[in-house]
Amino acid sequence: MQMLSSRTSLRAPTLSTRARAAPVLRRSVVKVANVAAIPEAPQQDRFKRNADGTYDLSAPPPFTLQDLRNAIPAHCWEKNTFRSMAHLALDVGIVFGLAAVAFTVNQWWMWPLYWMAQGTMFWALFVVGHDCGHQSFSNNKALNDFVGHLTHSSILVPYHGWRISHRTHHANHGHVENDESWHPVTKKLYDNLEPMARVGRLSMPWALFAFPFYLWKRSPGKDGSHYDPECDLFTPAERNQVLTTNAYMLGMVAVLAACTVKLGPLAMFNLYLVPYWINVVWLDVVTYLHHHGSHDVNEKMPWYRGEEWSYLRGGLTTIDRDYGIFNKIHHDIGTHVVHHLFPQIPHYNLEEATEAVKPVMGPYYREPVKSPGPIPTHLVEPLIRSFTNDHYVADSGDIVFYQKDPNFPSVSKAVAGKA
Repeated sequence: MQMLSSRTSLRAPTLSTRARAAPVLRRSVVKVANVAAIPEAPQQDRFKRNADGTYDLSAPPPFTLQDLRNAIPAHCWEKNTFRSMAHLALDVGIVFGLAAVAFTVNQWWMWPLYWMAQGTMFWALFVVGHDCGHQSFSNNKALNDFVGHLTHSSILVPYHGWRISHRTHHANHGHVENDESWHPVTKKLYDNLEPMARVGRLSMPWALFAFPFYLWKRSPGKDGSHYDPECDLFTPAERNQVLTTNAYMLGMVAVLAACTVKLGPLAMFNLYLVPYWINVVWLDVVTYLHHHGSHDVNEKMPWYRGEEWSYLRGGLTTIDRDYGIFNKIHHDIGTHVVHHLFPQIPHYNLEEATEAVKPVMGPYYREPVKSPGPIPTHLVEPLIRSFTNDHYVADSGDIVFYQKDPNFPSVSKAVAGKA
């Protein structure tokens, strides 16, 4: 190598020089040939396997967060305010258009169609506010917070309160005790829950209406409220932000009250209340499926504690889903793995960023099952399977998996107070 890098090696050598150099050159050629002859290990061998030959996706991955970041094209990180505002304008236009048509027609057959469509659009507005909370809507924080307040308050979600708790979720995703959203309960906590609490938190369809109650009282094992500036979710410096959000919420309640006086309770029931609850179901279904119910019926998703937990390993337990015709309507929120690891990426760049990291992630990326048609009916199976089998995790252990309670109470037993 020294000969190749020297200035003299670039000149035509004399006969005597060639004679002296020949043995050295022969040794160099042989050395390079031996190195090249070593077979390169197949890429899949980088990933740890279980005894049965399947990949152990609870093990530390053979790549880093920086490896994934480096694989994502630079333009995927760019926030386009005009594009984000265009998405918002379309959503708002559809919301008001649906309400105007339904109110004008006012026929019994129209209302169920309206409820489903408008509930889905309320959910789309939630996702816009969610992006504002991540500051991925634009580079202007004041604009992000203003749009976030408008979109979230319109569907009775406390923007700053939820934004901060969701930040906690992202910072601790996959951690048994420290995660904030749909985290598992430990066996000890599970045993101490009242039967109705078990049914309400851990079974269908009741858990699909949990979000408003979570905002008021959080999850089992965690105290406080998203509306209380003294809650341990918030730092003293965030107190005024929570109070500002509460003012927006009171303003929205006043708007709803005025509309009820003007239009009547029945009209507001149809126009707002039923779509609100459909939006809640959307939110709970999608956020639950982000972290539960692998596509593979034989796979249990890992949860971590202690030194086994890391931001990367926790993020790799999230799951991408295909929502058929709803993918673009709710702004690709189902493209969730990259979003969890890099929440600053705008929603309209998530698909490209995901394609870029898949070769690095290998089997750690669980390819979403394609929707069998425009309606993602295939997601019913993993949803039911997870709620049926995923009840609690062990009190100890740094890598744990959900376990099933064979005596999980029915609604009738829960009402009777029998566990």
